[in-house]
Amino acid sequence: MDRSADSLASLVADGTLDGELAALVVLLLGARVPVIVGGHSGQARDALAAAFVATVPADLTPVELAGETEEFEWLPEAVELGWRRERNVVPVAGRDAVRRASAGSTIIVARDLAGSGTHATAGERARLAVRALAVGYGLVATIDEPDLEGVLERLHRPPVETDEDERSRLGVVLAVGEVGPGARVLAAHYVRPVARDLHGHVQRLPPAVLATWNMTTDTFDHFAWGVLPELADRTGRRPVELEREQARLAESLRGSGTPAA
Repeated sequence: MDRSADSLASLVADGTLDGELAALVVLLLGARVPVIVGGHSGQARDALAAAFVATVPADLTPVELAGETEEFEWLPEAVELGWRRERNVVPVAGRDAVRRASAGSTIIVARDLAGSGTHATAGERARLAVRALAVGYGLVATIDEPDLEGVLERLHRPPVETDEDERSRLGVVLAVGEVGPGARVLAAHYVRPVARDLHGHVQRLPPAVLATWNMTTDTFDHFAWGVLPELADRTGRRPVELEREQARLAESLRGSGTPAA
C-alpha cells in the first residue's frame, strides 16, 4: 500500500466516509486497534487502507508484509505464534531498515488478507498476522469480502483457519462498496474481543455497529455511543475525552479535504 495515496481528508470530502467515522478509526488505530477494510472494489478498498496507514503516529512503525515471500524475520514472536522454525529467509526490497519489531510500536500492514497471488497475505501468513494481534500488534489489512460476515468466514475456513478467539480481536471492520460513480463505507463494525466478567466467566459479545451509510439521505448514521466506554478504554481515554478528540479531529478532516475533480 502506498502511503502517499489519497489522504483521508480527501476521501471524507469525496463522501467515501464522513469525518466522524474517519476520526474514530484514526484514534483507534493510533491505539493499535486493528482495522480491516473489506470490499470487492480493490481500488477504493486499497485507497482507504493506505489513507489510514498514513495517519499512523510517529511512534508507531508500519511494516508491510511481503506477500508470498514474507518470512517474519522481524517478528520476535513468530515461532511462538506458530510460524515454522526453519525459515526460508529471502531479502525483501525496502526491508533493510526494518528492525526487529515490538508489539507496542508496530502496525502490521497486510495486503489482500487471505487472498491469492504473489502480493497477497495468504494461508499461514494470514493466520500469523491475525495471531499477532493477541500479543499487541496493530493491523491494517484489506480483504476481498463485502461485509463483516464474509470477513469472519474467510478467516475461519481453510487455509487460514483462525479460531473464534483469534477472530474476536479483529477490531474495526469497514465494508466498502461501489455507489454510483464512487464508493462508500456501507457499514463499520467493532468486533469485540473475548472478555471475562467479575467471576472469571468468558463473555463473547456480538460485534457492535459503529456506523452505516444511509442510502436515502446519502449520509452516515452513527451508533458508536453504544460501545463508547469500551472504545475509550482501548485508547486509554475517558469516554468524554474520546468524544472531544474525535470531534476535534473530525472537524479537521472535514476542513482540509478537497473533493476529487
